[in-house]
Amino acid sequence: MDAKTPVFPSPYDVKPPKGAEDWEGIYPYYLKFQPSRRPIEDRKFWFCDSQHWPMPFRPFDCIMVDFAAKCLGQYNTRHLLVPPANGVDYRILNGYVYFSPIAVEPSEIEARVPQFLERAGHYFGNWNDLLANWKKKVLGAIDELEAIGFKELPDVVDIEAVKSGKGLDDTYDLFNAYDDAIRLCYKIWQYHFEFLNLGYAAYLDFFGFVKGQFPSIPDQAIAKMVQGVDSELFRPDDELKKLSKLAIELGVADALKTGSVDEALAAVAKLPNGAKWIAAWDGAKHPWFNFTSGNGFYSTDKYWIDHLDIPLSYIRDYVSRLESGDDIMRPTARLIAERDRITAEYREMMDEEAKAVFDQKLGLSRVVFPYVEDHNFYIEHWAIGVFWRKMRQLSALLAKLGFWREDDGMFFLTRNEVRDVLWDYSAAWGVGAELRGTDYWPGEVARRRAIVDALAAQPPLPALNNPPEVITEPFTIMLWGITSEAVKRWTGADDGDGGLQGMAGSPGIVEGVARVLRSPDQLSELKKGEILVTPVTAPSWAPVFGKIAAAVTDIGGMMSHAAIVCREYGLPAVTGTGNASSKIKTGMRLRVDGNTGSVHILG
Repeated sequence: MDAKTPVFPSPYDVKPPKGAEDWEGIYPYYLKFQPSRRPIEDRKFWFCDSQHWPMPFRPFDCIMVDFAAKCLGQYNTRHLLVPPANGVDYRILNGYVYFSPIAVEPSEIEARVPQFLERAGHYFGNWNDLLANWKKKVLGAIDELEAIGFKELPDVVDIEAVKSGKGLDDTYDLFNAYDDAIRLCYKIWQYHFEFLNLGYAAYLDFFGFVKGQFPSIPDQAIAKMVQGVDSELFRPDDELKKLSKLAIELGVADALKTGSVDEALAAVAKLPNGAKWIAAWDGAKHPWFNFTSGNGFYSTDKYWIDHLDIPLSYIRDYVSRLESGDDIMRPTARLIAERDRITAEYREMMDEEAKAVFDQKLGLSRVVFPYVEDHNFYIEHWAIGVFWRKMRQLSALLAKLGFWREDDGMFFLTRNEVRDVLWDYSAAWGVGAELRGTDYWPGEVARRRAIVDALAAQPPLPALNNPPEVITEPFTIMLWGITSEAVKRWTGADDGDGGLQGMAGSPGIVEGVARVLRSPDQLSELKKGEILVTPVTAPSWAPVFGKIAAAVTDIGGMMSHAAIVCREYGLPAVTGTGNASSKIKTGMRLRVDGNTGSVHILG
């Protein structure tokens, strides 16, 4: 490949959209492509992680990519010493995050193997005990977050604080509350990756072994050997299904369809069996409604527990489908039967020595693989949801004081700028002077809001600079679906017969009408039997997977959430197409082949 002719533009040559010319000024320096580093940065291949961050960042929201990328890297590079993989470097360009995997030097891989085996082996050998302790740690961090509160500083310090000799004022608690929230968020992200990379590593090890035994085996066949998992990530959706069935059994289904949430619950409560259904609803809310309609990475995410109209709308849809005779449950028994059949067929073709190795690697994969999805509920949904709720409380308090006009203004500041605002507030309160930020921040927040809106109007480039001749980094391939073939598709160099090609995410072939969605706010537009086409799905979209015929995404690999969830729902999926959501329009008729990873527009 000619280094003088980049396949994708250099980040230094990409122009901002109109209205966002000053975008760089709203983000920390370390997130930007520094001009002095161009010779270094232009030698790297960067891909846009629109799977996790499909929208441009508000400045405060960068906390999530900061903590996620750093903690992902530390477990590969410093904790576990994963032989072929370090972390991913990251930058922001025009509001979107770009990743560049950091390779392990070939000469260093062998030396990391015994260290990885010792460290990972300890976790694999004590998985259940360590995982139980992990859950205790995460729930403890959630409890600490829940205990944090923000309140306006009083006119005078409470007399008891004076008489007790405490020697501290309310600003001390204010700073501690904010610092503790950030600290706990960071702690939670450390816990997020404690087990995650091990789940991927075990599967990749099993995957590589089976490929070695059967070089022509489809990737799908290997994925089927670990399907049928009982993931806690599906529990919120399962609770909605139970509530829907119970509503019909108790005769309260019609009342549930009445108006707003409050109106519907009031109507149910008046019925003879209403109290029983209300008790079940209240019982499901904690913890299972700590679930977002997005992915938890943005301050704009809507959580069920704060927006009860979201779970109620899903229940209403399930009730209607049940009344029409639909089966709304996941086909778990069928998936397990298919899993066992394929596993037995391939195992039978091995010699006795290979069978023993196969059994060990498959057994480990099935033990550890559920965490790949389970952690999402405890971290991105529950814990991060509490964090965002506390930050919204603080932002609203500071808006009341005049630092910005809208309650969400704080999210247009970086996390360190927020601490400056807290100092401004505390210092003015302490000396009896006026706030200074109320003259500065309202206009600055409005300016930054306009910049973020302008950035959102222009989709990101899929990648930057020259890709490597061959992409081999396993996590990049499995999670993001970034392969050499995918890069060719992005450039239009592999258009084939005009159809769209992606990764075979979940098996099956269907034809149907496309529904193109770009936001979870559009999920109500989906009609039964349609094919969902979207840049990326979130695990929380599970309640609509029972009504769609298939899913097609722009980004994502075999281990992406879209692929895993579709396999568990028995739906065909093609992931990592690059641009399906741009080329396909709602209403087009499609043929989706999840066995080969192809999508054809029929008309």
